[in-house]
Amino acid sequence: MTRRIALVDDDRNILTSVSLTLEAEGFHVTTYNDGAEALRGLTAEPVDLAVLDVKMPRMDGMELLQKLRERTTMPIIFLTSKDDEVDELMGLRLGADDYIKKPFSQRLLIERIRTLLRRLDLRAGSAGPDLSKSALVRGDLTLDPDRHLCAWKGQAVDLTVTEFLILQALAQRPGHVKSRDQLIDAAYGENIYVDDRTIDSHIKRLRKKFRDVDRSFSEIETLYGVGYRYKDPVPLRPPGEGAPSA
Repeated sequence: MTRRIALVDDDRNILTSVSLTLEAEGFHVTTYNDGAEALRGLTAEPVDLAVLDVKMPRMDGMELLQKLRERTTMPIIFLTSKDDEVDELMGLRLGADDYIKKPFSQRLLIERIRTLLRRLDLRAGSAGPDLSKSALVRGDLTLDPDRHLCAWKGQAVDLTVTEFLILQALAQRPGHVKSRDQLIDAAYGENIYVDDRTIDSHIKRLRKKFRDVDRSFSEIETLYGVGYRYKDPVPLRPPGEGAPSA
């Protein structure tokens, strides 16, 4: 199955050169030169992954990202200017899955695209209703990484790739604390620098999505100054405390 990629940038030279490279790699590419046009196009014809520039006319990349996240969980890579860390942080906090600084290597972009698509594994999603062998069940939570499926009490919860990987890292060992650095490594890989406060934003978005399904959701716990953990359904008793009486 040919993967569909959208490129959104007001620089026509970038659109032309990158689209030719991606098409040579076997992708089907759609290009847009401003955010407003891209929002209309991507709403009408969704793609598997989008690459967005920050600075564009009519609707910039930040606004486009925010509006897309209201409609879709597809992977999104953000293109930022070389020295603008504010763009990077804002993009990640608004829900981007990755970012690349301009000027960039097209080979690097291709590898980042392939990495996100492998994580998502869209093709496995059509295999049927049964959970895959790698599915993770923690009480009312079900995570199926092969299909990128998440459910809480049987109701689907739409997560971005990054949100899914953070939740998976926490749920794999309930009761065990994960530092922000550990969650960054789980979601972005060890070779990508991300401000650790970005994790806080992703956790906030995760909690909101689950509370939209269940207002009582409280499984993701904050340990201030330490990190986060997924609530253990059978918490350890303090040392010296015996078993409850019958």
